[in-house]
Amino acid sequence: MRLTDNGWGDADRDPAALVRAAIDSGVPMLDTAEMYGNEELVGRAIGANREHITLCSKFGVYRGPSGHPDDWNVRADSATVRAAIEGSLRRLDVDHLDLYYLHHRSEDTPIEETVNAMAELRQAGKIRALGLSNVTLDDIRRAHAVHPITAVQEQWSLIRRDVELFLPTLADLGITLVAHSPMGHGNLNHSTGNLVARSLASIASRVGATAGQVALAWVHQRGRGVAATVIPLPGTTSIAHLQANIAASRIDLSETDLADLDDVTQQTREQ
Repeated sequence: MRLTDNGWGDADRDPAALVRAAIDSGVPMLDTAEMYGNEELVGRAIGANREHITLCSKFGVYRGPSGHPDDWNVRADSATVRAAIEGSLRRLDVDHLDLYYLHHRSEDTPIEETVNAMAELRQAGKIRALGLSNVTLDDIRRAHAVHPITAVQEQWSLIRRDVELFLPTLADLGITLVAHSPMGHGNLNHSTGNLVARSLASIASRVGATAGQVALAWVHQRGRGVAATVIPLPGTTSIAHLQANIAASRIDLSETDLADLDDVTQQTREQ
């Protein structure tokens, strides 16, 4: 379950209740990030449930000097890595993270330096595993040569499929793909009129689900058909949203449905 910076939904804003509902439903992985600005809130929500949760966070992306929502800087030098983990542990009120990601590749710091610093955190018991996000295949190979990478988090959705080029390498290296935004940052839940939206709406009507649930089901099923391990990671802001996401994992799309969705996304990319 990905806890984003978009609040906790309009219907129920009780994060502790959302976390408890996730645990009770067998969805124990919570994913956040320093840049989301909600680590303190997540920490309070976890409370006594820490031992039941795989807790993940990310570092390296910081708001720029203008304060504009689109002004972000990337810092991934070793000093930043060391300072970032202390801040996240303090805000989350925990003594370690189960998985710690570099949030975005840096143009200024070699990834070897970043991963070396992350490996030191693991040796110190502050993190259990290393992850990468928003990186290239070359970054992944270079990073994995320094220290084993457990997970790579990238978007995989019907409208963003370039990560499929990563899958053979991830399988070879034993790295899990954590597929964030399987509903295209919400676009596949609400868009209408284009080829993908029309195909989603048709299938959703037939299986008794929403378009967003069908989009998530597509990632679940396509993920089970590749050599790499794939964990879909939809954003979750309310208990109702959580329940809808869980239900999507039980949708069984036919081979015709999957092929139709593949065809329309290919047509969209070729336009």
